[in-house]
Amino acid sequence: MKRFPLTVCIALAGFFARAQDTKAPAYPLITHNPYFSIWSFSDQLNESTTRHWTGKDQSLLGLIKVDGEVYRFMGKEPVGYKTVVPAADEQPYTCKYVETAPAQNWADVKFDDSAWKTGAAPFSDDKAQGKTVWASRDIWVRRVFTYHKTDINKLFLKLHHDDEAEVFLNGEKINTSSGANGDLQMMPLKDDVAAKLKEGENVLALHCTNTGGGSALDAGFADELKPTDHAELQIAKQTHVELTATQTIYSFTCGKVNLQLTFTSPLLMNNLSLMARPVSYITYSVKSNNGQAHNVQVFFSASTDVARNKPNQAITTTKYTTSALSVLKAGTVEQPILQKRGDDLRIDWGYMYVAAPKSAGATQYVSTNNEAVSAFFKGDSKSTAKEGTNLVLNTVLPFGKVGKVAVERFIELGYDDITPVQYFHTNLKPYWQNAQIKTMDQLLAKAATDYPTVLKNCTAFDASIYRDVQKAGGDKYAKLCVLAYRQAISAHILVKSPQGETLFLSKENFSNGSINTVDVTYPSAPLFLIYNPTLMEGMLNGIFYFSETGKFPHDFAAHDLGTYPIANGQTYGEGMPVEESGNMLALTAAIVKANGNNPAYAKKHWKTLTAWTNYLAREGGDPANQLCTDDFAGHLARNANLSAKAIVGVGCYAHLADLMGDKVTATKYRAIAKEMVTKWMKMADAGDHYSLVFDKPETWSQKYNIVWDKILGLDLFPQSVYDREIKFYLTKQNEFGLPLDSRKTYTKSDWIMWTATLAKNKSDFEALAAPVYKYAMETPTRVPLSDWHETTDGKQVGFQARSVVGGYFIKLLQEKWRPDAR
Repeated sequence: MKRFPLTVCIALAGFFARAQDTKAPAYPLITHNPYFSIWSFSDQLNESTTRHWTGKDQSLLGLIKVDGEVYRFMGKEPVGYKTVVPAADEQPYTCKYVETAPAQNWADVKFDDSAWKTGAAPFSDDKAQGKTVWASRDIWVRRVFTYHKTDINKLFLKLHHDDEAEVFLNGEKINTSSGANGDLQMMPLKDDVAAKLKEGENVLALHCTNTGGGSALDAGFADELKPTDHAELQIAKQTHVELTATQTIYSFTCGKVNLQLTFTSPLLMNNLSLMARPVSYITYSVKSNNGQAHNVQVFFSASTDVARNKPNQAITTTKYTTSALSVLKAGTVEQPILQKRGDDLRIDWGYMYVAAPKSAGATQYVSTNNEAVSAFFKGDSKSTAKEGTNLVLNTVLPFGKVGKVAVERFIELGYDDITPVQYFHTNLKPYWQNAQIKTMDQLLAKAATDYPTVLKNCTAFDASIYRDVQKAGGDKYAKLCVLAYRQAISAHILVKSPQGETLFLSKENFSNGSINTVDVTYPSAPLFLIYNPTLMEGMLNGIFYFSETGKFPHDFAAHDLGTYPIANGQTYGEGMPVEESGNMLALTAAIVKANGNNPAYAKKHWKTLTAWTNYLAREGGDPANQLCTDDFAGHLARNANLSAKAIVGVGCYAHLADLMGDKVTATKYRAIAKEMVTKWMKMADAGDHYSLVFDKPETWSQKYNIVWDKILGLDLFPQSVYDREIKFYLTKQNEFGLPLDSRKTYTKSDWIMWTATLAKNKSDFEALAAPVYKYAMETPTRVPLSDWHETTDGKQVGFQARSVVGGYFIKLLQEKWRPDAR
């Protein structure tokens, strides 16, 4: 990444700002790693509560007071709930259950369940998560509870179901929920359901069907509290939002002043110490819009939900000052470091920090959520709580009299995760800790000192990256890459291994929660190959270590290193031998290419690469019934695209041998790869395309794996293969993209971008890429960008906030690695 003089930065920023994205499925605000990741899920920042990427509330609230009038520009006050009937997360309870179909009246109040088993909730197939193990397909549960009549504002069902669930209250069905929801969630009920609650004994009955995978069931009731009425609170008018690679910038009209609000997560990959620093800046720039001076204060309130997994976990807070900063700190009382692993989880150890430079004259205080806004209205800044389950950290920034000249202030939001991951039974420290910086206070001070330089460098980089991707693939392609940048990086954690190697470990977000999954690394790779190959090595180092220490005793590559944040060895139930071995070979060759064709990284792992290559040569030409990266589509034997990956993997090994000067080995394995191509073309030949399944010409699929043949210049597949496939794909597109293959109409947007890169001309590339942009702009599913969507309606099918969108950068990678590129 190039550095620019400040004047050039400003000029470039002005130009590229006009071309940056202004819409997204969700907007990144604070993006550092899978646990420290806060987003806005609505186009208007003040339209919804901000959330963690998983969808759980992590409220950041922003108000501005202008001459005594108060406007809300960020977030909404989170909805509060009062327990009516506790679920098992709050209070243990027992109930009756059976796993064979009962009589039809099983949900009735007077049904005799005396012959049913008695068990404690929650129910789950996972002994660590459930009090009662449920491993069958169906379960029927009856819970008797006592209720005393009380005023209810709006009744909600608090339900965790995996999978299909039916819920009955006193014999009447009140809810039907499909699929699995991952955790206890509030389900709105019809207004008349509250009246069905009787004084005294009631029966909550549930039927849940496990359609596959894990199982879970737990339920209770809660009352949504009436929001605190601030009749005088006005809503700021959002006039613009702008997304760049490292920043999200909002503009508002707040009565007589204009506010520019900038979130900067400085993920600059040419500076790993900065990139790994878990501190984001929130910058406020205020100026008068009527030529007169106005008295201005800005209020920032951060929920301590940022530091816990569940809303019932108790929080402790601290308010203090350092030599340069005013600081608020919060974390759970329990501090269960690395005690949980899984997918739909938030961190509940370590501490969140809100810091403001002392020079800003900020006032800070801790309060309950209900008290925070009222206190700002009243000008009351006394802390009213230190520990509890409903706390927020509040900061008031005085701007004084603001006129035509903009006045700027900033605060820092940081997180100290203490011990981010466990790596083969060793707890690793944060990357940012070193001989010079050992504490979070030192890190926050360093971040504050660096603020002007960091923002200058972010602005320069944002302009530079936009220019590069725009040149490579056009405006729509550039905007997709901007959307992908922070998401791809922040789905990883950067640490050092006990051996001193870089580890850049992904979390398989809303997939299965695996850590360092190879077939997630593979599609993510292009972004990191372009901007820092050391990070790419960090995505492979752990997998090599797993094999080379004998911990993974197979002649093919592992699928993963565990379940985030515990990387003690593969936890995925079934391997993907051809898939992962081919991925590792292709990515090793790409690292060598990114390092100027220096084969040192490959040489270091040559014995392992040789074993994997021999496996591919033996098993990959016509694969057996194996899973591939598209495992959601199921097992598939004779998969032509998986075979193409094996061929590329063997070809990469030959290429690496040649770079190492071993011409004999290079010649041998290149001949093997070319022979595999000849057989592949014959078995996959389907006339106007190549098939999904060998010798089944009615099938077809995207052949995204052969992109490395083209990018690395392996020259294995003839140009006619690319031409035939691209021509065919252009006849198969739907409104929101090219389906993954002939089995379903859903797709993977990362693979579409790889497939589009097979095109030999710009118009075909843009024709294939444009529907992906349309999906990103128009999807009705408002979550951090999903890479798995339906091509007919643009809805998310699954997955979100995953690193694989780093694969969008593959066209830029191709352009940068062209032989004639300068």
